[in-house]
Amino acid sequence: MESVRYKIRECQDQEKIESFLHQARIGYLGLVDGNLPYVVPLNYVWTEGKLYFHGAGDGRRNQVMGENPEVCFTVCEEYGTITDPVPAKTDTAYMSVMIFGQAEPITDLDEATHVLQEMINKYVPGYYNRPLPKQHVEKYRSAVFGGPIQVCRVIPHHMTAKESPIEADKMFKNDMKA
Repeated sequence: MESVRYKIRECQDQEKIESFLHQARIGYLGLVDGNLPYVVPLNYVWTEGKLYFHGAGDGRRNQVMGENPEVCFTVCEEYGTITDPVPAKTDTAYMSVMIFGQAEPITDLDEATHVLQEMINKYVPGYYNRPLPKQHVEKYRSAVFGGPIQVCRVIPHHMTAKESPIEADKMFKNDMKA
């Protein structure tokens, strides 16, 4: 597996990577559909060193993962533009993590319930006044697709992270002039 080419941007701070994966809200699931790329934006949770997502139990994403479970999940956040008197040195402040592994459906009801509770805690903290019951997960049907949901996990076999930190005194604001 390739490592980060631009070493000055490589992030190896595991605490920073963990924190970023916990707080970022959207990731992009990259799949190989035959010889074509297929990328899906998803909500996700990162817990206990694993990545989890959920969605309809059928459809193209699951068909592609069934044929080739190798995935790349990318999470990236852009924090703004870093200015410089030299135009070629103008840059972007960001953090990104790429997770490589195999996607697999979760069949264990306890694990699926735990993951969906983690998603609720992340995306609507404090909204529900009681924990998600296992019976709800077992019987849940998607209101949009009419079929059961599927919770999937990716256990990373390789990860890379890059960052260009915010430089507070150099961040572009619309009222700035060169």
